[in-house]
Amino acid sequence: MTSPERLLLDTHVWLWLALGTAKRIAPAAREILEETGRAGGLMVSIVSIWELALLVARARVVLPLPVTDWVALALSRPEIRLVGLTRPDTVIDSVNLPGEIHADPADRFLIATARSRRATLATHDDEIIAYGRAGHVKVLEI
Repeated sequence: MTSPERLLLDTHVWLWLALGTAKRIAPAAREILEETGRAGGLMVSIVSIWELALLVARARVVLPLPVTDWVALALSRPEIRLVGLTRPDTVIDSVNLPGEIHADPADRFLIATARSRRATLATHDDEIIAYGRAGHVKVLEI
């Protein structure tokens, strides 16, 4: 697979990269992530920050720093670009996604963001991967 121009990182993929646990990612996928990063095409959604803060608050994720400091540090990497939910059509699309996808609001926003930005969603989530295989969103299987 050639490297996509834009890759939206699913929350867990962003965490793995930022925490230095990228070894959980297959070497071929890691190479694609690195190449896209060098080209400035890696994106993290504001939704992933919300999801991370929620996971930290529920003690499902433990970070080495307070969440605000960790996020600032993780987003300071030059290859990462933060993207928001600034397009009304993206928010509307998250509610009206085609096909069958679960109701998790974070995943729905990430899928809609990837679709509206013509990006590939880098994920390890089996349901999103199946959704991508059905042709509804471009996916890089991690």
